[in-house]
Amino acid sequence: MKKIAVLFSVFMLILSACAPKFEQEEEIVQQTDNKQQKAIIPKYNISDSYYRTILPFKPGEARGLVVENLNTRLDVDEFESGLMRLAQERFSPNDYVFQEGQYLNKKTIESWLKRKLTKEQLKAQKMDESENVGLNPIMSDEGTNEEKNKKSPIYLAHIMEHDYLVKNNDEKVQLGGVVIGLAMNSVHYYQTEEGYPREVEIEDKVIEREGKRIAAEVLSRLRKIKELREVPITIALFKQQPATSIIPGHFFAVTHVDKGSSSIDDWEDVNEQYYLFPSDEAEKNHREDMMKFNNFKSDIDEFFPNYTGVIGKAFYRDDQLQQLTINIPMQFYGKAEVIGFTQYVTGLVMEHFPDYINVNVYISSVSGPESLIIRKANEEQPFVHIYQ
Repeated sequence: MKKIAVLFSVFMLILSACAPKFEQEEEIVQQTDNKQQKAIIPKYNISDSYYRTILPFKPGEARGLVVENLNTRLDVDEFESGLMRLAQERFSPNDYVFQEGQYLNKKTIESWLKRKLTKEQLKAQKMDESENVGLNPIMSDEGTNEEKNKKSPIYLAHIMEHDYLVKNNDEKVQLGGVVIGLAMNSVHYYQTEEGYPREVEIEDKVIEREGKRIAAEVLSRLRKIKELREVPITIALFKQQPATSIIPGHFFAVTHVDKGSSSIDDWEDVNEQYYLFPSDEAEKNHREDMMKFNNFKSDIDEFFPNYTGVIGKAFYRDDQLQQLTINIPMQFYGKAEVIGFTQYVTGLVMEHFPDYINVNVYISSVSGPESLIIRKANEEQPFVHIYQ
């Protein structure tokens, strides 16, 4: 009982230390083209890694479309959060506030995601050349459906726009920059004439080539939008995983275009990657980290017979482990067992994993979430929560 009381005291101390100190919001004037309207910037920011969002919240013009176009929820989350992470290289969260994309609406993005059409196809569909804006390759009329899809797969899966606002000299907030994410397919899915599902794997070098080609055209089109002619634009390329993957895709290239420029001078490689623990790929490329994870897993195996499996998702940047997310499904027979197991796992986290990485552990049962352990990098005490 004494141990539980101490644990609760530590838990409350962590909560009080992390509790936000809310200040009065900042009222500003938002400048949009020739219009002005009152807006609010929240004073408190929950983390230096997050942007504050201008209020009232304006939904993006293509809101919800990303969920329809990407293969998994993992890809959806990483595509959006990773795009914000890359944006910080140019648009500091200290100076800029976030707003969902306001210039590319759903109709525009849907039309850009289509295939380019031949003159004959345009005529057959009674379309004008001005409507022929698809960024994916023309589907040839020659050959079988399988041959045509292998020759001309769908490369571009989705386009996402994020806007970043900044104060000007008149203390008014206006558009300071735009970040565009291009989600590229690693696998093209299609059906045969008989309706059977088929797929074509796309090589990395082809994904990169087509992504950069599409980015140049997207930039050209963005500069034709009046409000985007003079703002800095960042474009990032994302490789989404196959539909069966249990880890998300990753960004692999980014370019920063100065205000007013309509050309891309160079690209920067983005060295980010997710690995599944345990897996042959992780064993091959990050053996030492895999050994730490396996030792952690073995200690759980030894003392808890109700254990059913431990799965880890490791995020690497520049080949260095940044974050490890662990999911542990268990069969529990009471709250005391949940508390005991959570305390044991918390000790294992502190023992097995170096303090320079973020570790998140989610413990669950058939009833749902049971407990949560969060050990942030370079922090002595983890955050532990047991669901009631």
